[in-house]
Amino acid sequence: MMPTTNFAPRVVVAGLSGDSGKTFVSLALLLRAQQQGIPATAFKKGPDYIDAGWLRWATGNAVRNLDTYLMGPQKVARLFSTHAFSQGLNVVEGNRGLFDGFDEYGTHSTAQLAKLLQAPVLLVVDSTKLTHTIAALVLGCQTLDPALDIRGVILNRISGQRHERILTRSVESHCGLPVVGVIPRIEAGTVLPGRHLGLVTAEEHGHLADLAALMVSLGPSALDLKRILEIASSAPALEVHGEKPRSAPNGTALRIGYLRDSAFTFYYPDNLEAIERSGARLEPITALSAESLPGDLDALYMGGGFPETHAAALAANSAFRNSVRRAALEGLPIYAECGGLMFLARSLRWRGESFPMAGVLPFDIEVCAAPQGHGYVELLVDRPNPYYPVGAKLVGHEFHYSKILPVSEAPATVCAVKRGAGALEGRDAVMVKNVWASYFHVHAVATPEWTTGLLRAARSYAAGRRKVSSPRGRVTSASGQRGRCEAQIGGGRLIA
Repeated sequence: MMPTTNFAPRVVVAGLSGDSGKTFVSLALLLRAQQQGIPATAFKKGPDYIDAGWLRWATGNAVRNLDTYLMGPQKVARLFSTHAFSQGLNVVEGNRGLFDGFDEYGTHSTAQLAKLLQAPVLLVVDSTKLTHTIAALVLGCQTLDPALDIRGVILNRISGQRHERILTRSVESHCGLPVVGVIPRIEAGTVLPGRHLGLVTAEEHGHLADLAALMVSLGPSALDLKRILEIASSAPALEVHGEKPRSAPNGTALRIGYLRDSAFTFYYPDNLEAIERSGARLEPITALSAESLPGDLDALYMGGGFPETHAAALAANSAFRNSVRRAALEGLPIYAECGGLMFLARSLRWRGESFPMAGVLPFDIEVCAAPQGHGYVELLVDRPNPYYPVGAKLVGHEFHYSKILPVSEAPATVCAVKRGAGALEGRDAVMVKNVWASYFHVHAVATPEWTTGLLRAARSYAAGRRKVSSPRGRVTSASGQRGRCEAQIGGGRLIA
């Protein structure tokens, strides 16, 4: 397939560290651009759900995560060039510090991503208690990697006009870079409040209209939109290489549910779109208010989120919890990540209280004060299961404050942890019937086998159910009838 070109005006918003103000600046920039009638969309560097959710709020568009560790550089470049706007503004929000990556060389860092995308960098600097030292910090970034195209500086948390004047003169005279933004000191907790895992999600913020008004009201004095657009437009055109055609899994006539409410928000758009491209029908379900699972689901996808902050509401909805447990015991394929695993446990302990959950998994969960797993994960599938063949190597990520409380007998798992913390000591992917529950988050672009496995499990379950419902069939359902059907899936046994 011959490559095409995409102009894609773009900037990478980077910082010297985490919490430097990258998300606030990115949101303000996107909102300002759209206020001026300029089409704008966003991308997020790394395996992040919360910041990506905020960027989606600001743009109204699906936000793609760009992660060279998970996907490799070619897939990242293709993902960006495919979804970037050819006109207007494309904002890539970095993560952590500009050069912070996988190792001491900054591999897979924001800087490496910017060079891969040939994107100019805007450096956000937390200016708290800084004056002339800012020049040393910016010069250090310029010197460490001269091939990186740093094109402007945004001063964040400025304490006044004198402070702004000193910093601007220092940066522009010693670094040769323009200051293209000046953000006054704003009490962060009142604007983008944080908690464990990062920011409060957009779904739980509660004052989005006020936040948008605040960001837009900062106006031209905070962000020099004209100059930023000139910088973005100076980026070279990108070649768009179409992926080689591959046989897509056939999901026609399948119905796959997924939990989607303020308790469960951690889904990559690429995962959901991969299911839809197969022809399967996606069914959003709210665990907070739905009375039960739809009766004709062929599989259920349970993403991550914050079940702990919604624990009382989830516990109160006993009818829904019971319907999930019944469906799991009857063999419904359920793929649960992190928050989904927590919901499937017997109970969830949070801030001194214990809340009943679905009771599918034979253990209890406790949410701790410190992270129990954070970073990239590598798993080796070493036992049969409905989703992945034995021997498959999976790469993803985890970020969880919860842990499985000790039990007398360890539950069955199907993966050895080669990198990361996992669910149990050296293990992840708890299996109960056709339920996969792990702290491991998968990205469909990085691991297309996930889509294939989920749809294959769903199709086998659907076929078994049709056989059960056939008046001539001798295999019967669990509702007062006898028998079961089994199918070999991905090297493992799927019980429907």
